[in-house]
Amino acid sequence: MAFDHKHLIDITEYSADDIMTILETAARFKEVNERRIKKVPMLKGFTVVNMFNEPSTRTRSSFEIAEKRLSCDSLNFGGSSTSTVKGESLVDTVATLCSYKIDMIIVRDRHAGVPRKIADVSGAHVIDAGDGKHQHPTQALLDLFSIWEAKGDFTGLKVGIVGDIGHSRVCGSLIPALKIMGCEVTVIAPPTLMPARPDVLGADHVTSNIDEALPELDVVYMLRIQRERLEGAPYPSLREYNMLYGLTQEREHLMKPDAIICHPGPINRGVELDSYMADHPKRSVILNQVYAGILTRMAALYLLLGGSEDGFAA
Repeated sequence: MAFDHKHLIDITEYSADDIMTILETAARFKEVNERRIKKVPMLKGFTVVNMFNEPSTRTRSSFEIAEKRLSCDSLNFGGSSTSTVKGESLVDTVATLCSYKIDMIIVRDRHAGVPRKIADVSGAHVIDAGDGKHQHPTQALLDLFSIWEAKGDFTGLKVGIVGDIGHSRVCGSLIPALKIMGCEVTVIAPPTLMPARPDVLGADHVTSNIDEALPELDVVYMLRIQRERLEGAPYPSLREYNMLYGLTQEREHLMKPDAIICHPGPINRGVELDSYMADHPKRSVILNQVYAGILTRMAALYLLLGGSEDGFAA
């Protein structure tokens, strides 16, 4: 299957057709993941380095499972185990890794722009697994997959993204991805959690009133309050944030009957969502998003590395 991309760093470099190719390939991998033996030889012989220089549970484990199920050889690398703590530069570290004749580097870093720098100096395929407050393209893809499965189409879909817009790398990829696919996007947050220029994000509407926005939305995407990234205190208390912006059982009557709830995880229960909404059997697709992370990351690995088509039948 031809796929005209070497890297997955900036979702805006992908067209709607490119994104649908990934989502449709991910849907094919669903059957693989529901077998008793969930392993196919599609990427046998390829070597992938997981360079996670920032803590991660969902993203890292999702990539590792995707690699194993595609029969990749993988190396986990990063954090305090790297030579950067001894003063080695990023470029020298990457050069050392590339000396192993690797095929792909999946990188997560607290500094924006690191995946692009690695792509420029390595020659390997690169996937951005989250860089600072910049982008997180595979998160956007798994979100799109979950929305596509629940709604069947993107055109004209009204999506509201609620919460810590200013600190969110999820927004950096999700808003452009939704716009590429034809959705109408509203960002909802207190002014202290909005960037100085929210229009730059590309959303169609900006509001600080969740109660006015909810009745119009087909998808309500709740962002995590990122306490570890906050400078100062942009709201008086978590309790007040929940009262003003939390998606609670009391607010459900404002929602469309078929509106769904998304969240990138991990959830701060009682802050962005109460347990009633987080676990809602008809509305919440949060666990679907976790599963979609494996499917879409398998699809991205497979398409970028040009794996064998006959592997689906293995």
